[in-house]
Amino acid sequence: MSTQFESIATRAPASGATPGDGTRAVSRRGLSREVLIAGLAAIAWFASAAQSAWWPSLDDWPYTREFIALKLVLAVFAVIAGVAGWRRTSAASIPPSRTSAWLRAMPWLLALAFGVSAWEAVTAQLEWLPRPFFAPPQALIAVFASDYPRLGTSVVHSFGLLAYGYVLGALAGFVTGVSIGWSQAVSYWVHPVLRLIGPLPATAWLPLAFFFFPSSFSASVFLIALATAFPVAVLTWSGVAGVNPAYYDIARTLGARPGFLILRVAIPAALPSVFVGLFMGLGASFSVLIVAEMMGVKAGLGWYLQWAQGWAAYSNMYAALLVMALMCSGLITLLFRVRDRLLAWQKGLLKW
Repeated sequence: MSTQFESIATRAPASGATPGDGTRAVSRRGLSREVLIAGLAAIAWFASAAQSAWWPSLDDWPYTREFIALKLVLAVFAVIAGVAGWRRTSAASIPPSRTSAWLRAMPWLLALAFGVSAWEAVTAQLEWLPRPFFAPPQALIAVFASDYPRLGTSVVHSFGLLAYGYVLGALAGFVTGVSIGWSQAVSYWVHPVLRLIGPLPATAWLPLAFFFFPSSFSASVFLIALATAFPVAVLTWSGVAGVNPAYYDIARTLGARPGFLILRVAIPAALPSVFVGLFMGLGASFSVLIVAEMMGVKAGLGWYLQWAQGWAAYSNMYAALLVMALMCSGLITLLFRVRDRLLAWQKGLLKW
């Protein structure tokens, strides 16, 4: 008995301590570590700026001053984030698990400083990598500064083409998936066709698409829609077919009709699977977009890549690849926001 009391006394908080003190201590330690990383990131960016200013390049690359200014801006940003985190660390009360989003990005900012410095060293200052296949960071800044009209037009064209194809494909796949999952008759006729055509790469239909459609734009829209529709249809069908039958029984007991069962029971319950299909369809549509724009169109990021490769303008090609990565990442982030808004009622139940 005395042993039990001793163990309870050992686990009990000390006099004057509150249950949240341990959590706040852990939170402060996490903040201190992130503040330290922010300081290291600031030092790394200042050192990288000194590298660009005092280590001469083997060639006179334009926009070096602008590149140094950008590094200094990132260093000052790391300093500001670190100072703000330090002030929060020294505060009397810190809410647990509420670290700043900027501080959480400091490890990436530190890694980026080392990566950019190494990139500049092996390309501009040492030229260990052969030109023109590998360009220094200043060359990308030059592309964005001098060729922004053509690159911006390509981004607008690609975004419009992707929006048309993705929206049409997502709608077609959603309707098809709900129909197959709900109706046995539709599943009997459509399911074999879906299994026959769906697994084929959308790019395999390039010759037929450009033959049957009157323009390269409409053919590209069809290919993007085809690449999007298959994963959306399969995942939607799986979500509708996997709904618990007890939900339908309860709704029918309350007098629900088939339309209500589809719109208010089957579709909401299948939304997590639907969004998985939308994410997969977005990746597939983006790859098809680039291939389709390389075949006969006069604008777009795919066309820009082909044009840059034809003129051996590899810095332009790298700039276009960076823009594509940012564009795809932004669209995925937007889709995540839409998912979080529509599935707010399932918060805490889903892990992505």
